[in-house]
Amino acid sequence: MRGDGPLSKAVIEERHGRKVILMDSISSVAKEDAGHVVVSGSHGGMSAAECATAFPLALVFFNDAGVGKSQAGIAALAILDKLGVPAGTASNLSAEIGNARDMWDNGTISHLNFAALGKGLRIGQPISDAVYSFLEEP
Repeated sequence: MRGDGPLSKAVIEERHGRKVILMDSISSVAKEDAGHVVVSGSHGGMSAAECATAFPLALVFFNDAGVGKSQAGIAALAILDKLGVPAGTASNLSAEIGNARDMWDNGTISHLNFAALGKGLRIGQPISDAVYSFLEEP
């Protein structure tokens, strides 16, 4: 996905009509991503929420960026929860910020909104396992 080049976006899986899209920046989300799963390397702050709410996603993950002052790194979760969009973050200690491939390969869930908890996702679960579990849900 990412190296020293530009930010990336790639579909890595499709199950039951839903794509799993890795994008280094949530600002890459587009109309064709609506209804699919996005794993983003972006922090989960307010600006990330603006991008993630532009098109209704089935599930979205961000990096918690260390959470930060006033929980700025996970602010998107509450915003998306109000819209019923399951969302979570990977710990910045498990995956590099800005690197969606690392989030997929190594990311461990650090925070979830209520919509995600309602889908059976769990804190401490690997991001990839959570996505596969979500995709198998009827």
